[in-house]
Amino acid sequence: MADKAKVYGSVGQEAKAAAPASMPCIMVIFGASGDLTKRLLVPSLYNLACDGLLSDNFAVLGCANTEMTSEDFRTRMSGEEDGIKKFHTRKEFDPAPWDKLVSRFHYQPCGFDDKDAFARLKETVAKLDAQYQTGGNVLFYFATAPSFFGLICDNLYYAGFRDGPGWKRIIVEKPFGKDVKSALKLNKELLAHWDEEQIYRVDHYLGKETVQNLLAFRFSNGMFEPLWNKNYIDNIQFNVCEVVDVQGRGGYYDSSGVLRDMMQNHMFQMLAYLCMEPPASFQSDAIRNEKSKVLQSVRIYDKDEVPQYAVRGQYGPSFDDSGNVDKPGYREEKGVNPESNTETFAAAKLHIDNWRWEGVPIYLRSGKGLWKRGTEIVVEFKKAPEAIFKGTPIDQLASNRLVFHIQPYQGIELLFQAKIPGPTMALQKVDMRFSYGDAFKASRYTGYEVMIYSCTHGDGTLFSRGDLVEAAWNIAQPLLDHWESNKAEGFPNYTRGSWGPRAASELIERDGRHWYEVVTPDVLEKSPLFKGADPLLLNSIILALRSHDVPQDEVIIRRGDVAGEMYLICRGEVEVIDVNGKVLKTLKDGDFFGEIGLLLPTPRTATVRAKTLCDLFVLDKSDFSRILQDYPQFAGEVMKVAKERYDVVVSAEQLMAKD
Repeated sequence: MADKAKVYGSVGQEAKAAAPASMPCIMVIFGASGDLTKRLLVPSLYNLACDGLLSDNFAVLGCANTEMTSEDFRTRMSGEEDGIKKFHTRKEFDPAPWDKLVSRFHYQPCGFDDKDAFARLKETVAKLDAQYQTGGNVLFYFATAPSFFGLICDNLYYAGFRDGPGWKRIIVEKPFGKDVKSALKLNKELLAHWDEEQIYRVDHYLGKETVQNLLAFRFSNGMFEPLWNKNYIDNIQFNVCEVVDVQGRGGYYDSSGVLRDMMQNHMFQMLAYLCMEPPASFQSDAIRNEKSKVLQSVRIYDKDEVPQYAVRGQYGPSFDDSGNVDKPGYREEKGVNPESNTETFAAAKLHIDNWRWEGVPIYLRSGKGLWKRGTEIVVEFKKAPEAIFKGTPIDQLASNRLVFHIQPYQGIELLFQAKIPGPTMALQKVDMRFSYGDAFKASRYTGYEVMIYSCTHGDGTLFSRGDLVEAAWNIAQPLLDHWESNKAEGFPNYTRGSWGPRAASELIERDGRHWYEVVTPDVLEKSPLFKGADPLLLNSIILALRSHDVPQDEVIIRRGDVAGEMYLICRGEVEVIDVNGKVLKTLKDGDFFGEIGLLLPTPRTATVRAKTLCDLFVLDKSDFSRILQDYPQFAGEVMKVAKERYDVVVSAEQLMAKD
């Protein structure tokens, strides 16, 4: 699925009625000298300006401890090496809207604990309000550590910012607390002098168009909502997979972990969108009410139940071909405790105890240092009855799946079965895809555009309310308590570039299910066999693959067994062993083996054993033969491999013959 663009709802499209510009306001950014401002906030404002969605009556006032003039601030944001020309997200940089925007940037040094500085800030905002005619509207953006939120709120209040005409709104960044207790304390600090309606708790994940589209998909398409319940859906899987490690933020991450950093906020928000009841309207509070209800319906585990429903992991080092450390494990990262118990991977099984979802397991999985970058939601439907196909060659049906691709591929995919052309009843997996980049003309956005834009219009739909934050922490708290009071055993327990720890597979396999690994063409092309292959062929292979993870030392292929499948190594090492127990070769990531099983139904000539924990993709002969019927050119590649590896010569007729 091509990743060509992010679509911004009615914003950024060529719609019948153009979206209105943002409301006039002065945007005061606390922490304006930090990375968040230059990497995300300023590029977002630039995107809004380019698309005509930023009011002409708009200005930015940057505030931080750093001594700087307004001209210094503009120069810093404009830099080619470390400014807008580096961090903009458009195909080409357009200087005209940037020059107009940056001319409205201002800066004033401000210590967050300096009440006199806030008094001066009040005077500056009043002057800018008069200059830009913003009607007294002020948007305060807290691009700071949460420890400063309460202090800044107090000083804004004491400086008199609540008084006067226009609206005053505050956007606060995550993390919003580190547990239930700290989140409640933070809420209390924010609401000491300000109303809930003035507080906008940002989660940039909700700014992604594919996340917002979950609501539109469910409630604008009458064919799906009647199926959206326990009668038709077998399970739901949320997957947030990151290739990157902690990227030099070991000091921060070691006090956080994936449960706090990803699950408690981003993933629970996606869960709420996907599983909420239909709201009375698309008004902000109507949607947030339903999100709160569904999160409050998620079963809260006792600490003692956590091992049954959740697992954690921590990545270890990766090694080069010589056996030397290629990249460090988590405990060797800068700023990380060498005996750290912080999880870089977590998987959990949740239950929503309401009428709609009773008995439907909700699986969540997220981690760093994994095999690919990808965020997906997989809705797996219950299988159709197989009895109707009695007397046909069909002895097993596959589940229908609806896959929401959030990032980096953005779209929706429906996987189902169709009859293979021919005189007999035979089925194969097929898919129907919708890609945002193919369907809409839009610019690539950061996710913050819609948050800033919505806040100026007073639309809190995409922001968390206090009760939502509390409900999410209540779900996560037992896991945190159990993991903090019990030392992790076996850390590190997964290798960089893998699917994660074996325990995550065991968690879902106990229910007779498997994680659905969403394979993308770029992943498949890492194997020499598929490098540069036709995109349609790759898609056919992807639909035919099934995932299989194998523990260390387990035999994958046993010499003498009748062949019938080929294996692709996603991550791990296997040893090929002859009849005398001698290791003939070791195969690693991207390699494949067992392809003779796709060529001829003959006994295996060697044993293959997992040298390490292995993540494999399996291609069965029946699927392989079917694919070759449509892509005969692929037969030449496989026959070439057979000749080089085994000196086996197979005719095209033999290769394409069905079992």
